[in-house]
Amino acid sequence: MREYLLTLCVTAAVTYLLTGPVRKFAIAAGAMPPVRARDVHREPTPRLGGIAMFGGLCAGLLVASQLTNIGELFTLSDEPRALLSGAGLIWLIGVLDDKWGVDALVKLGGQMIAAGVMVLQGLTILWLPVPGVGNVALTPFQGTLLTVALVVITINAVNFVDGLDGLAAGMVCIAGVAFFMYAYRIWYGYGIEAAAPATLFAAVLMGMCVGFLPHNMHPARIFMGDSGSMLIGLVLAAGAVSITGQVDPDVMVEHTGSVKSAVHTMVPLYMPLLLPLSIIAIPVADLVMAIVRRTWNGRSPFAADRGHLHHRLLEIGHSHSRAVLIMYFWAALIAFGAVAFSVRSSSLAIVLAVVLLSAVGLVVLLMPRYTPRVPAWAQRVLPPRYRRSLSEPEPAAEVAATPPGPGEDPAPAGETAEEAEREPAMAGLNGATAIGERRQFTRPKKINSHD
Repeated sequence: MREYLLTLCVTAAVTYLLTGPVRKFAIAAGAMPPVRARDVHREPTPRLGGIAMFGGLCAGLLVASQLTNIGELFTLSDEPRALLSGAGLIWLIGVLDDKWGVDALVKLGGQMIAAGVMVLQGLTILWLPVPGVGNVALTPFQGTLLTVALVVITINAVNFVDGLDGLAAGMVCIAGVAFFMYAYRIWYGYGIEAAAPATLFAAVLMGMCVGFLPHNMHPARIFMGDSGSMLIGLVLAAGAVSITGQVDPDVMVEHTGSVKSAVHTMVPLYMPLLLPLSIIAIPVADLVMAIVRRTWNGRSPFAADRGHLHHRLLEIGHSHSRAVLIMYFWAALIAFGAVAFSVRSSSLAIVLAVVLLSAVGLVVLLMPRYTPRVPAWAQRVLPPRYRRSLSEPEPAAEVAATPPGPGEDPAPAGETAEEAEREPAMAGLNGATAIGERRQFTRPKKINSHD
């Protein structure tokens, strides 16, 4: 565990330290596209944050290769090199897209090539544990096709959900934590060494997201761009492919005692292969809905719009930060619920806890105007937005953000409510002043005899 934590910390530190210089480089290189109609931010923000994340990935793998236990993976398995090869290719395509723009079909082809490169180096799916059937061995063609499909789906799911500050990095980090817990349990809980590469990939993925989040939280100073979103999507997919392609389900049978128990234990393993619902359920759902919506309207599935889940949260009244936190909540509930179910699939308490938390999430989702308040003793440990007491007047900026009532005129953009109320009185004063100034300038000037 200490070596994985060290790898995570090194990856996070390098990513965090590189993001500042990368931001300056992106500004100097002109990687600041203008604000589009579907964008949420109001001013141009530099991209190319994926450069820092790729640097953190390389640093994490380099440190891991020098450690005592994890370093053996680089001699016994080609999966770390396969991940680095695919990540480098997909990162390069993302950088070109962030700077100059790349056609959607070209990006799709690049994603398939990156997945194919990883397959050629051994990072592929060999078998599937199917409930009620048992272990199904796949032919090389079937394994390649399924691996490429999983990688492409995961990359685009993460890319589609990258629409709010800190949303994609936070959700992928949550998925990485859940996947790390599951892979580490198989590695050390059951003693199956084939799960070690997936555990390493999850640790590196968490470090990349944790190191980038401080720069990407609202208001974001830099965006990860396609170079970052496609990169973390590929790393997440590589972990799912690794643990499935190398962990023999028959070994799980020996540890659990029966095929039925083994299949239940590997629930979070085969679900990411069909559709990664247990790890990135929310991004995949958003991806499917976007494709159906755009195709139904006669548009290209890759045509951007404002119909994503995070856009709808903003439309019903949620603030930027609250929309992100709601997406975090649902991603964590599904991912950690699946991991808990894999540990004790027959536990009724897990089902009841998931149902209860889902009800709480629905209540918060349907109450966008609710602003929580906390006791005075707890205000020091909370963000400033929650520290105001009930008797404290509401700031003018928040009053201006409140929609006008019937018969009221909304204040102009960028103007507070106090200035709007003061405007009629100031208009009369300014009018009188203007008349006085006009009279002063129209008076005949007295001619001095000495001129």
